[in-house]
Amino acid sequence: MLFDLDGVLLDSEGQYSIFWRSMEERFPTGIDDFSNYIKGFHLARILSYFASDEIREQIVQELVEFEKNMRFEFFPGALEFIKRLREAGIPMAIVTSSDHKKMKALFSQHPDFPALFEVIITGDMVTKAKPDPDCFLLGAKQLGIDIKDCVVFEDSRNGLMAARASGARVIGVATTLCADVVASLSDLTVHGVDELDVEQIFIS
Repeated sequence: MLFDLDGVLLDSEGQYSIFWRSMEERFPTGIDDFSNYIKGFHLARILSYFASDEIREQIVQELVEFEKNMRFEFFPGALEFIKRLREAGIPMAIVTSSDHKKMKALFSQHPDFPALFEVIITGDMVTKAKPDPDCFLLGAKQLGIDIKDCVVFEDSRNGLMAARASGARVIGVATTLCADVVASLSDLTVHGVDELDVEQIFIS
């Protein structure tokens, strides 16, 4: 199992949308609906849309402070679902575009969370961001499982495209996009991982 984090397990996308809308207003990139366009991108790629090193450095500083003050809340039932998979002996990885600094902030609030997963892939571990499938391929490799035998849980357009390109089975979580869009890029669509029984994950 390969899990994206924000918008799948963590109810945090709304907070990030507010942050990136603010950055776009202050330092315009010229990209329509920037905060949604970048969902699934790792930080280096997001920063590349801003005009100068000075602006990029300022944004990084503000993002670090923003994440320090964030409350990382899980979707209802998400942790219970992960624990059921763990009890069933299913290997799991987090595959997120977030960097290690954000993950450190998350783990400080939820110190038991990383122990639920065999592997944690962050955005600074790959050179090509979603929608490139490299992150999911790396997650499967580190789990020691063929990607074709993996299931990916994703919510963003870029993440879903990356999951589809990887060759994995894709379960789309309709928290960030409307269900129709998610369904067009998924093998199965849910509104939250708590809707699933373990057995449903593997049913085509």
